[in-house]
Amino acid sequence: MLNEKVMLRIRLSEHDVHYGGGLVDGALVVKLFGDIATELLIRHDGDEGLFAAYDMVEFKAQLCAGDFLEIWGWIDRVGNTSRHMQFEAYKVISNAEIKDCPSACNLLPEPLLVARASGTCVVPKELQRGSQA
Repeated sequence: MLNEKVMLRIRLSEHDVHYGGGLVDGALVVKLFGDIATELLIRHDGDEGLFAAYDMVEFKAQLCAGDFLEIWGWIDRVGNTSRHMQFEAYKVISNAEIKDCPSACNLLPEPLLVARASGTCVVPKELQRGSQA
């Protein structure tokens, strides 16, 4: 399970917009990192565990309604009850921002790193049930 990656793909909608110009709040990406952490813990321990702390979060590019994201995560270190994780978010499709065609989108030639983070989750010993994969 160590370094095995999991991925979540989502499309950002108008509902996700927080700022003018159709911009989406970076906090949404942090929430998605938490969803990835939950899946990783279930796969590793059979329990959702608890997110204890992020030790690093970086935002690299803006997000807009209509963008498609791939959110990746993996466990890079395992302690007695702690699981340290790495996260990356990539934009793979972007809103084309064409005024007369608001539904136009562009498939990006290469995924664009929009955010990354690392953090530690905890699964109490009594709740660990081993690999569920």
